[in-house]
Amino acid sequence: SAHFLIDREGRLTQFVDTDRKAWHAGESALDGVPDVNRFSVGIELEGDEVTPYTEAQYETLLRVLEELRAAHPRIRPERIVGHEHVAPGRKRDPGPLFDWGRIVGWAAGRLG
Repeated sequence: SAHFLIDREGRLTQFVDTDRKAWHAGESALDGVPDVNRFSVGIELEGDEVTPYTEAQYETLLRVLEELRAAHPRIRPERIVGHEHVAPGRKRDPGPLFDWGRIVGWAAGRLG
């Protein structure tokens, strides 16, 4: 399960309240702390490894990140990561077509 899904048209679906644990990361760790599911919000993007993510998906993702930041002011830019970062070798998403530069740029301007 995940907290949110953003489809290719940018539509947002929420599956789990953000104050509850979702099971999106599985066996994982961030900064040496295991079980990322305990302290994270999982945002899934509909996609595959051959089709770039859409502008609508990025717009919705940035809106969700903005709302999460308002609700949780202690979110730090370096904590916005993909499954590939918390479960390397086991998970590959969002993958090489995801524009991390765009997210890092947004985070530096908003959260830095």
